[in-house]
Amino acid sequence: MPDVLPLHPVNRGHLEVLGDEIGIMQHASGSRPDPAHGYCTDDIARALQVDLLHQRELGWPAVAESAWRNLRFLTDALDRSMGRFRNFRGVDGAWLDGMGSEDCHGRAMLALGETIAAAPDRDLAEAAQRLFADALPAALRLGPLRARASVLLGCDVAQRAAPTQATGHAYRLLAERFRSTFDSRPATAWPWPESRLTYENALPARALLVAGRYLDSAATITSGIKLIDWLFDVQTGAAGQLSPIGNGWWPAGGERSRFDQQPIEATSLLLAAESAFEHTGDPAYLVAIERAYGWFLGANDVGVAVAVPERGASHDGLTAAGVNSNQGAESTLMWLIALEHVRAIRGEQPDLHPQLARVLTTSTA
Repeated sequence: MPDVLPLHPVNRGHLEVLGDEIGIMQHASGSRPDPAHGYCTDDIARALQVDLLHQRELGWPAVAESAWRNLRFLTDALDRSMGRFRNFRGVDGAWLDGMGSEDCHGRAMLALGETIAAAPDRDLAEAAQRLFADALPAALRLGPLRARASVLLGCDVAQRAAPTQATGHAYRLLAERFRSTFDSRPATAWPWPESRLTYENALPARALLVAGRYLDSAATITSGIKLIDWLFDVQTGAAGQLSPIGNGWWPAGGERSRFDQQPIEATSLLLAAESAFEHTGDPAYLVAIERAYGWFLGANDVGVAVAVPERGASHDGLTAAGVNSNQGAESTLMWLIALEHVRAIRGEQPDLHPQLARVLTTSTA
């Protein structure tokens, strides 16, 4: 990675190819949508997050229709009898499952929290707040680590933007539980609270920082920083490139999977480094952010670009032989999220980037 890699203009071309009047289709065959797999709530939630990011550059009118479409999907997804979001939906609009995954519920809550905070359309923000409130009781019963992390982050952004008693109560309860999950792990050489590293591992580490800030716990913040540092240490290659854990995971005491590397890993690491920089001001996290961004553009184990910036798309993964040729929703949305966060960070820290380029050049020489 010889230098800070270029930013690219906002491009919603592939989103438009994958989308229709219901939402964005979850899978693609090459660059073409695959209707056989329909839609999923996880991706609709992420698409709503991308709409909020893109309006910073394009203005609200350019994304308003998409944002309302995505919110309508989430509203329809909530099964009022269970208080949980359904996940999979066919191209005919029919729901294909009963209760969706706990991760999907968490991702929907995070997207709704960000909509409450960032949507300039107050009608949309208020509709998101009502849906957030309706889905909050079930969110408190979620068990998986990443699902709870997403809800905690959603409560954080929603409570800071539009505080309510219910959100504040949920936020404190989730923060305490989250801190307890990490504090109660045995003291071993394996610092992770699960027996293996799987997917989107930096998401819980990022949430631990937020929990520590809310609880005013320096020890919890320190734990979060240490976990983020460890995740980057074990996922940085000899040449300084990001080398995310592959889709075969990494059991404690076992061998880590090198491939199939997924865009969600690069973006979750980027967002965790962004949070660490906000907490510490340490420019080392700007280096980490740039390395995660660079993974999409060829600064990776294979040396090929995963993102397709000229189409606003991303390949689904990185294999030992190159890229997975499919360009599905999750991967594309991860690229678009990463790009806009880097754009914002560079805009906020312009004086640091000449220094950052020198650091990157020196550390990868």
